[in-house]
This record gives sequence, C-alpha cells and structure tokens, in this order.
Amino acid sequence: MTSLTRIVLDPHHAAVRADLADVDSLHKTLMRLVPDHTGPTPRATAGLLFRTEPGPDPTLLVQTAHTPDLTALPTSYGTARTLDLTSLLNSLTPGRTMRYRITAAPTIARSAGNPTRHSVTGKRRGKITHLTGDDAIAWWQRRATDAGLEPLTTSGLPRPFPRTCLARSAPYFTLTQFDGFARITDTGLLTHALKNGIGRAKTYGAGLLSLAPA
Repeated sequence: MTSLTRIVLDPHHAAVRADLADVDSLHKTLMRLVPDHTGPTPRATAGLLFRTEPGPDPTLLVQTAHTPDLTALPTSYGTARTLDLTSLLNSLTPGRTMRYRITAAPTIARSAGNPTRHSVTGKRRGKITHLTGDDAIAWWQRRATDAGLEPLTTSGLPRPFPRTCLARSAPYFTLTQFDGFARITDTGLLTHALKNGIGRAKTYGAGLLSLAPA
C-alpha cells in the first residue's frame, strides 16, 4: 500500500524550526518513519518521498510504501493525516487529464574539458549542471513524457534548498516546483514514477509527484 501523509507543522516547535532550516535535518527526522532492517537503501526500499508545501502554514507531504507510525516523529511535531493512495493509483487511465505538482532537481551531465570515465562502468562522466528557467521546464517536459504524462501546461518556480552548513560534503541542489495539467499516456510508467519519484535529490525533498483530478 502506498500512503500519503500531510503534516501541518507547528512552527513554534524547536525540531520543526531546525528541520525547515536544514534539509539534512528534515531528512533525518523523516527517516524515523522508515522501518528497521530495510536493507542497504532504506529510503528507497520504504518508498519515502517528501516535499515542503508553500503556503501560510508550514506543511509537509510524506509518501511511503507503508502506513507510517507517526509516533516516531517528535512529540507535537504537527497535525497529521494519512491517506491510502490505492484508489488514486487504480483510477489512472490513458487519456485522462490530471493536475500535477512536483518539486524536482533538474540537472544534466555536460562534458567539460576532458570528462573522466567511471571507474566501474567505463562510461564517460560529464559535469552535473543544474538547470533553471526554460531549461528546467524543458527538462521536466522530457521527464514527464518518460513517466507516462503528456504535459499540457507547465509553470516553474524556484524552491529553496535550505542548509545551515554549506561546507557539507553532500551536494547542494537547485530545486524547481512544476505545476500544471497533463494527460496520462502510459499507466505503468506513471505508476512507477509516482511510487519511486523522479530525478535526483530524493533524499533532500525532491522527486515526489502529486496528481489530482482536473
């Protein structure tokens, strides 16, 4: 079962303030929802995807492949409601128009100078370049097509990537929120994208695709 939990956060809670100021802290908090002994890739195995939602009240959307035990979160962290997404997934049919939203990390690997070969695969690696503006929208339209969606309208807005210590070794991403309408072209591809996310930076609050009837 895939579930979606909406958490309206308490902005006065110390843990909430820390998490909203640093995406690494937020990821660490949400990993409490992942069951123990899930193997070498616990986030992916548990289907954990999340994003912060814009608006007057700080809100989190958290998707998991199970019903999360919300008592694992800090006491009084926020007010939560969990929904089973089975009915939504079963309602996806080719030709249907849906509203969508996703915060993603548009990137492209561009060769610069003498790109090196991967030590294992032998493939050449280019420099990872972050995309913004029209380039980011073009990236999303390609990824949406690969995910079984035909974008009909697309808008893109920059989203913050909060981090309190920029010296950390983990990468810094440029995030964009994409909204619009799209037509379903392939249910199998779309279901896979919904459950597994799209693009990079899933650990940092990117990749969660949300759909609603148009």
